[in-house]
Amino acid sequence: MTEAARKVAQQAEERLEEVAKNVREKFDRVTEGRFTDKVKNGAFADRADHGTEQGRDEARRREKGGSEH
Repeated sequence: MTEAARKVAQQAEERLEEVAKNVREKFDRVTEGRFTDKVKNGAFADRADHGTEQGRDEARRREKGGSEH
């Protein structure tokens, strides 16, 4: 390979590396803070699902013949 061809190949490689870096950064910005990421990181782990528990309690009371409230 001639010196000129090596130089062109090196420049092309550097440009592609820069493009790849920019794409990674933009992708990270776009996906940052998504709901699924928050769930995976346990953001809601300490919060109880009161609606589900309340529904189960009401169902138990109905089964026993009690009122719903």
